[in-house]
Amino acid sequence: MSRLRQGTIHLFTISGIDLYLHYSWFVVAAFEISDRVGSYSSPVWNVLEYLSLFVIVTLHEYGHALACRQVGGKADRIVLWPLGGAAYVNPPLRPGATLWSIVAGPLVNVALAPMLVALVLFGKPLGWAQEIPNAYALIRAVASIDIALLVFNMLPIYPLDGGKILWSLLWFVMGRARSLMLVTVIGFLGAAGLIIFAVTSGSIWLGLLCGFLVLNCWTGMRVALALSRRVGAARHAEFACPSCQAAPLVGEYWLCPKCRNKFDTFASKAVCPACAAVFATTACPECGSSNPIGQWMASSPVVTSEVPRLVEPSL
Repeated sequence: MSRLRQGTIHLFTISGIDLYLHYSWFVVAAFEISDRVGSYSSPVWNVLEYLSLFVIVTLHEYGHALACRQVGGKADRIVLWPLGGAAYVNPPLRPGATLWSIVAGPLVNVALAPMLVALVLFGKPLGWAQEIPNAYALIRAVASIDIALLVFNMLPIYPLDGGKILWSLLWFVMGRARSLMLVTVIGFLGAAGLIIFAVTSGSIWLGLLCGFLVLNCWTGMRVALALSRRVGAARHAEFACPSCQAAPLVGEYWLCPKCRNKFDTFASKAVCPACAAVFATTACPECGSSNPIGQWMASSPVVTSEVPRLVEPSL
């Protein structure tokens, strides 16, 4: 079993995207529900409130996944954790594709907010607060949850969506590596501010979330350093990407999907040295586009339609 799936329950699959729920979600749910007892006349409404949070986060993550697929990326798994959700998306290595894959998540919250706020505003003069107080209180709570998640998630702190959106925008003008390095530095500063707030407010959950942010900023910085080293790396001057015209890197930056061997597809003429698989197209490490191998090389035998995967630093 994949490490990402350990300790999770598979709930369902929609549009080929699997949704998993981590076991710790139930522990946190029980704590949160019991902590909110008294907000309604029955604990059932507390359960419904927490399930509403589950639905909002799920819709948000599906927004990321479906948008990633729309731009030609891969997205087939979502995992919900106590601190939020994670859509495992792999968009093409282009700032525009990455930007849309990230923006689509918060846009789900933006679309939900007017409908929920309208129910709150129109429900008050209709007397819902007196006639159905629990239902009206639930609607108000769900509206507050959606807006709070949207505002917090749009903070320009990596790896929150706001931080990733900032990265994608800076990527257009600064390049992938430099923009990622900058947003991780901003992320560290933002996380430090949130840590101070968590300590002063005594918020355990915010403290845990800050730890998550710091770890992801550290990982992002390591990836940025790895990408920066590629800038000055040796390149195959005799080849050029048909899409972005960049000369491909010299080194084992491609991964054979058949035998998992890392190799330099240009040095071996699009043939895996380990299993002798021959590839018809090759992906560019710079822009992520895949083009027929004949457009990269003067001649090459075409045996399979598979594409050797790029060996990318993991975010």
